Amino acid sequence: MTKPVKPTLRPVPIFPSEADERAYWETGAGRDSTEYLDWSKARKTALPNLKPTTKTISLRLPQHLLDSLKVAANSRDVPYQSLIKVWLQEKLNSH
Repeated sequence: MTKPVKPTLRPVPIFPSEADERAYWETGAGRDSTEYLDWSKARKTALPNLKPTTKTISLRLPQHLLDSLKVAANSRDVPYQSLIKVWLQEKLNSH
């Protein structure tokens, strides 16, 4: 039985800027991260201080609905926008 040959990894290039690095990895050009990293040695990590990216949107609501949301949020002592996000996420999770 022959032992599998482990491919030699290429060194990760040094980039003059983050933009150059992004361009390098984004251009297909045959670049595959498995040529540079041994993913079998990867470990999971937690990054608890990262904040998710948010996008501002405009949402038109009937006044009575907005008033009801504000009352519900006030009774929970949370901002109404936060309550909307929580309720939307809960609804999405239930589907």
